Parts: sequence; C-alpha cells; structure tokens
Amino acid sequence: MALLRNTAVLLNHHNYDGPLPWAVSSSSSCFRVVCVNGSWRNTFPFPIFKSSTKRPPIPNVNSQKHQQPQQEEEDEEYQVLTSIKSNYNDIMILDTAKSRVLLLDSSYNVHSILYKHQKWTNSYWDEFASLPPIIPKGPIAILGLGGGTAAHLMLDLWPELQLEGWEIDQILIDKAREHFGLSDLEKHTNAGGILTVHVGDAFSPSVNVSGRYAGVIVDLFSNGEVLAQLQEVTTWSNLNNWLMPGGRIMVNCGGTSVPSENVLWMQNSTIKALSIGFPEQISWKKMGKENGANYLALTGPIPDLESWSTMVPEPLSNSVRQWKSCEGELGLN
Repeated sequence: MALLRNTAVLLNHHNYDGPLPWAVSSSSSCFRVVCVNGSWRNTFPFPIFKSSTKRPPIPNVNSQKHQQPQQEEEDEEYQVLTSIKSNYNDIMILDTAKSRVLLLDSSYNVHSILYKHQKWTNSYWDEFASLPPIIPKGPIAILGLGGGTAAHLMLDLWPELQLEGWEIDQILIDKAREHFGLSDLEKHTNAGGILTVHVGDAFSPSVNVSGRYAGVIVDLFSNGEVLAQLQEVTTWSNLNNWLMPGGRIMVNCGGTSVPSENVLWMQNSTIKALSIGFPEQISWKKMGKENGANYLALTGPIPDLESWSTMVPEPLSNSVRQWKSCEGELGLN
C-alpha cells in the first residue's frame, strides 16, 4: 500500500487549477490516497501531520461503508493537477509517476483512474469491459462517465464500439477532457468506434432513448454511496426500457454496511431492487478484497460462462466465470 504525500498545503482548494496538461508541480491540499499492490482502492480526506499516530480506516473504491484492512504503507509523491468545486462535485485530480486519479464529492472517493504503464485497473472497471461479447451489436451507454476509465478500456479492447457516456457535471467533463484524455475517445478509432458524451441528468423525464442501447453500464455514486435512485425498483424498470431486445445492464452496486463472514447478495440493497425489477433475471458477483470488494450485477439470463470466458482476454476470462444467478439461492458464496 502506498501513502501519497505532498507536504505543501493549500487551504482553499476549490478554486485552484493547475496550469499544465499532464504533470504539474504545484501547491496542494494534503489528502490520504491509498494504492494497494499497485492498484487504487479508495481515498480518505486526511491532513498529513508528522505527529499523527492514528489514521482513519480505508473504505473501498466507490463502495458503500465497507472497510478494508490496514496494510503496510510506503510513501509515494503526488501532485494536484486541479481542485475545483462545481454545482455537483468537489473535483480533485491527482497525478503520480504511475497513475492519474479523479476524486469526487466530499468523500473524495476514487471515481476514475488511468495508469500510465498498464491497461488493467484491477478493480470493477475491468469487469465492465467484459460486457460487449454477451450483448447484441449496438450502442452501449455508460451512466456515470466520470473521467472515462471504463470507456478507455472498452475502446482499447473493442475499438469498434459505439459508446455513449452520460455525466451530469459539465465541469467534470471539461476536466476529464483536459487531464484524462477523454477528448481522444471522442474521435473515431481506425475500426470506427467512438465515445459520444451527453451532459445532463440521464434520469430526467425529458430523456427518450427507448430501445436504443444494446448495453447499459451503471456506475453512479454520490457522497461515497450508491445513488439512492438505484435502490428503487422504478429506476430499473425505466432503464429496462432503454434496452433493445437481448440487451443487458451491468451495475456497480457498491458494497454493504452489513458485517458478515458470508457473502450475501441480499445484503446489497441495489441488487435487491434489481432482483424485483428483473425477476429471475439477475446474476451477481462480489470482487475480492484485493480488487475493491464491490458487488456487481448483470441483467438477463445468466450467460454461458465457459463460452463467455473464451471471448474475453485475460484477466477477464477467469473473472467472468465467477458470475452466478440470484435465482433459487440465498446468495452464499
């Protein structure tokens, strides 16, 4: 685990914006940002003082009140490229020698990560890239585009994809274009793939995309927790209308606040709502602690896992075998 440090302090970070597009040396606020075994897990806003002897517990990446064991730490330098407050978010972008990280809202959870020398994130974003082989040909929506981590990986693996990213925060999109290469994804690949960005509330009644998408990826969090609407059955009924025949939805469902030695899908309120909205049509999995411990859900009949595993590259070929149906089970691992 690496503890990132920048010893300069900027007391009011909301209006600071770094002048350079990639690596910046600047003043910064001091926050605790955690990298486990080379992979980002989450952040916790924590001023760094030499006299500190006790640190707060570390939650997971975009995970609901689920804490990860402390591990041995080492220092790693970081720079704050931008830190600004929009109408929707406190936006902070950090840069290190290995990666670039987007932190959002008052929880300063990690919402996007781009590694400079590796493709895979070793977290739930990788799982989203397994969706294309099990859906019809057609556009894929990403709700909660953030800095575009999933879009980067999906267009790298499947350069013919037509992706449509939905994000409510225009300032966040501007910063992602500047610091996360989002504008590069808005240009056609050699295979014709592209990311189209929609800025606005995807759940607004004015949005009419009935039957448009072959797949929908949902990665929506606010203040460190899954968006409240995702725990409402009506939300999933409405999103089901977005799908063309045979389409599927894959969801980052966060974690659970219920302590248990057993892994139960019923402990996760988002999966419970999904199981009502899509009766007998939900599959689930839980990421390992080393990969963030997030619950994921998938709509539609459970795919042929062996066939699916042959259609995706490693490490996805192994991880897709871990999906299981909610039907007829209590959710025990």
